[in-house]
Amino acid sequence: MDVFELQEFYADPLGGVARHLISHRVRARISNPKGLTILGLGYATPYLGGWREEAQAVFGFMPARQGVARWPSDGANLASLVDDADLPLPDGCIDLVLVVHGLEFTDNLSHTLREVWRVLKPGGRIIAVVPNRRGLWAMRDANPFGHGRPFSRTQLSKILREAMFDPGGWAYALHMPPFNRGFLRRSAGWWERAGLWLWPGAAGVIIVEATKQVYARVEGKRERKLASRLRPALSPVSGAAATSRSRMDSSPEAPADT
Repeated sequence: MDVFELQEFYADPLGGVARHLISHRVRARISNPKGLTILGLGYATPYLGGWREEAQAVFGFMPARQGVARWPSDGANLASLVDDADLPLPDGCIDLVLVVHGLEFTDNLSHTLREVWRVLKPGGRIIAVVPNRRGLWAMRDANPFGHGRPFSRTQLSKILREAMFDPGGWAYALHMPPFNRGFLRRSAGWWERAGLWLWPGAAGVIIVEATKQVYARVEGKRERKLASRLRPALSPVSGAAATSRSRMDSSPEAPADT
């Protein structure tokens, strides 16, 4: 989806309800944003506004395939168009990356996550909001969560671990049916409470919080055993014996190899 379609969705009443429900779950993961440097990746700007007054810095990166929209509407622009597999930031400068409408659309998921890992500080966090493969929202293309690649919790956990993140917190949102009807929007809170109690795994989106890990490579027993087999076994030779052997090899009377 391009940036105009995403803007249109969030300007619609259904998009407003979705933003409210997701924001509630996301902000529950961040107890104190004071002093944090926060990056929004994908189309995360609808969820960043509440942090601007408290965090040290908040800005948004939007991928080139999607397009970029000015954000915020008041004041200096804090949104940029980037290649999400080559973020224009130095290593270890970000405390928190919020990814919304990002992972499901990226052309190379592993490269994007490695870039997020690179720009995060040691112990920095990523919060990703992705379409739930089992949810109704992923089955209906009249909303942004019905486009791109949906995920299961198992898939998302495996992908994050392979990118050297430790998934430590999970949440679900959007239990209401993805239809733009007034009575559904008005009862969105009831749907959310009932869904979390009765069928949490069928929510529209999965929200995961993961921490950047820096691992030291530890040679396993199998690698050590293989290395010992491949290491050449050389018997020690005394200095005198080595000199005598060298003279014999260089003598013209030494028999030629056959």
